[in-house]
Amino acid sequence: MRLHGLDIARFFAFCGMVLVNFRIAAEVTPGTDFASILTNGLEGRAAALFVILAGIGLTLTSTPKRVIAARAAVLFALGLANLTTFEADILHYYALYFLVALPFLAAPSRIFLWAVLGAAIVGLVGMILLDYEANWNWATLVYSNFWTPEGFLRHSFFNGWHPVFPWVSFVFLGMWVGRQELAQKQVQNRLILWGLAAALLAALPGQLVEDPELRELFGTVSIPPGPFYLIASSGSACVVIGAMLRLGNPLDRLGLAEWLAAPGRMALSLYVAHIILGMGTLEAMGQLDGSLTPEAIFGFSLGFCALSMLLTWIWNLISSRGPLEALMRRISEVFR
Repeated sequence: MRLHGLDIARFFAFCGMVLVNFRIAAEVTPGTDFASILTNGLEGRAAALFVILAGIGLTLTSTPKRVIAARAAVLFALGLANLTTFEADILHYYALYFLVALPFLAAPSRIFLWAVLGAAIVGLVGMILLDYEANWNWATLVYSNFWTPEGFLRHSFFNGWHPVFPWVSFVFLGMWVGRQELAQKQVQNRLILWGLAAALLAALPGQLVEDPELRELFGTVSIPPGPFYLIASSGSACVVIGAMLRLGNPLDRLGLAEWLAAPGRMALSLYVAHIILGMGTLEAMGQLDGSLTPEAIFGFSLGFCALSMLLTWIWNLISSRGPLEALMRRISEVFR
């Protein structure tokens, strides 16, 4: 049985990434308005939810490892192509996450939790011992030397937008969550309560230190991804997943579940579309120069999310899979 709640959570994760990425692309300066506060809160959280859901999907699928590896290769190629347009691409990271997680796929559930801890420690040690700011221009958020071996390895595994260490922790956590009885209300309640506790408690250490460097380490911002960011983002993701699973049946009875779940099943196609069509539209309008207000880019983002839902339903009259989902399936089926 497919759990609508997971697809709904995936669509909300996509919407959160749209809000964040459009603001980054349009170089909008955050303010103190509601739109800025909400988007600030989603930064790093929406992407983490997206990755945790990917980990859940890995444990719920019966797809052979070689097919998953082939799909990772397709994602990697799509991501590299996407990087030429949008430097904060996450698709090529997805491919690397899958390849790192693949050997653990049949492992006992407790191993996933040890892997979460291990990946987090590797990321923390790298942050302390290595130069996290190497190749970054923080004023423009441009990463130089990516297309060199050294730059690629640093960006992919250590100090990029979503580096493998520690971000693969989210995949392993999702794999652990996917092993739980997600259809049971007790499990859903635990995800909400424990997730809420983790998100709230993780925010405290950063408020207790005054040193700027320590505040980065103990804070919950996604760059750099410190341990308390991992805990806070994991907690908020578990809250959303648990809540959407709880609401799946009531929304289904109201006839709303499928409307929200369908775009979640086309998340890959919509992710690429929000860059090509969404950001492309902003560029054609000459709005990628910081001239938009936070409220304006917020409204544009929500409009794009609503349009994505409508276009998904129109597309579903033609096919049950999104165009990129169908293409990936066709390519990877060669290796089945």
